[in-house]
Amino acid sequence: MINEKKEKNNNIFALILAGGSGSRLWPLSREMYPKQLQNFNQDENETLFQNTFKRLTLNVNDKNILTITNIKHQNGIKSQLEPFKQKYCRENDYKIITEPISKNTACSCTLGVKYICKFLSLKNQDPVIFVTASDTSIKNIKSFATTFNKALELVESGYIVMFGTKPKKPDEGVGYIKAKNNKQLSQIVEGAKKVVEFIEKPNIDLCEDLIKSKTCFVNSGMYMFKASTFEDEMKKYSNDIFEAIKNATINENNSPNIEYNVYEKLPNISIDYALIEKSKKTTMLELKCDWMDLGSWEAIYENSKKDENNNCFLGNVIDINSKDSFVYATSKLVTTIGLNNTCIVETEDALLVCDKSKSNEVKKIYEKLKDINDETHKIHKTVYRPWGYYSVLQEGDGFLTKCICVNPKAKLSLQYHHHRSEHWVILEGNALVVKDDIEYNLTPGESIDIKIKETHSLQNQTDKPLKILEVQKGDILDENDIVRLSDIYGRV
Repeated sequence: MINEKKEKNNNIFALILAGGSGSRLWPLSREMYPKQLQNFNQDENETLFQNTFKRLTLNVNDKNILTITNIKHQNGIKSQLEPFKQKYCRENDYKIITEPISKNTACSCTLGVKYICKFLSLKNQDPVIFVTASDTSIKNIKSFATTFNKALELVESGYIVMFGTKPKKPDEGVGYIKAKNNKQLSQIVEGAKKVVEFIEKPNIDLCEDLIKSKTCFVNSGMYMFKASTFEDEMKKYSNDIFEAIKNATINENNSPNIEYNVYEKLPNISIDYALIEKSKKTTMLELKCDWMDLGSWEAIYENSKKDENNNCFLGNVIDINSKDSFVYATSKLVTTIGLNNTCIVETEDALLVCDKSKSNEVKKIYEKLKDINDETHKIHKTVYRPWGYYSVLQEGDGFLTKCICVNPKAKLSLQYHHHRSEHWVILEGNALVVKDDIEYNLTPGESIDIKIKETHSLQNQTDKPLKILEVQKGDILDENDIVRLSDIYGRV
């Protein structure tokens, strides 16, 4: 029998993959502020990433939960880990492994395994590692925890464990697994299945046929294995990735944790294609809980509460006589009449309107914006930073206006600019401005000028938010014109 209250083992680690761009959830998800950092849950004030971290604490010591992400998302992840750091009274930061460039999951998993083995696992022991995406929803977390513990028995026997779920409806955006009962595996863990076939993102007709089959499961993208098993199988099936990362210099604390020149040359391939589908040691457990991949607006709709007409309205929405529709308003009043199976997502700088069943194709819009170098694929008008956020109010030829909000006790980096000057007006709160080593304490209504190449920093020493109006003037007005001299968030 499996003990559902099994003690947490200090040699069990969890690796959260949080490097995706979430292009199918544009315009809310952007390259610099992707879906895993956002909250789609009406009932809880948690992002997808935070929900994933919390779920893992049922089975894994919180200090053994690591995140691997692109270096540009490091500060966003770090800020979202702060509530857990306070809850568990952690003096040190949780480990975040950073990639210098976006790669698929084969590279990130291999880098994560090496990092754990080199810096964190117990000496001369073989760590167990659980890998999960950061953008899925599981509400029945007790059932998840039970299946997690069952998987440990298979892992100790040298297997790589996949977690599959029964499909509820045809979905062209996920991968499917065909699996069957196996006597040898069932002797280790009841219900363990042998993986027979993988079908990645099939067309709708094949999806419907697969759902009719009792042997078909959706691949949840979660895996568990011993480090030694993973390494042995990577040597067999993807030795180019394994050897490159094995021989690379891995930094424990410096970001990124692996050199760009090494990582850039690695194949851009998923762990499924690189290893899972090739290994003879892959087995599957059914995850008997309400797992859902929140990868599209239709999935967000399915995972949300509906009204009597099967609509889901989030934000400031007024509707008349619509059915089966999803409306997400973030900054404006959105009014609708007589919609049917429609998806509308409004942000302060973009609007998406589509047939709800076509929401998987939003990625095409994202890619088109990227091709024409439209900034709306990359950033919002409101951009979050470790110290708070700023919102772009207006921009034109040679000028840009922002509203900057600095969190209590937060501080911007000491910096200067080559191409722009700035004028700050205090709107709310009290600002401590340091300019060329001279301190200025400013209150609402007061202002200060920052010249080109003049070193400066901004700090909020109070317990209330600080808001300032910033007017930039110059020939280059973007974040690349920031030269940081010192920074409490490690961005120098």
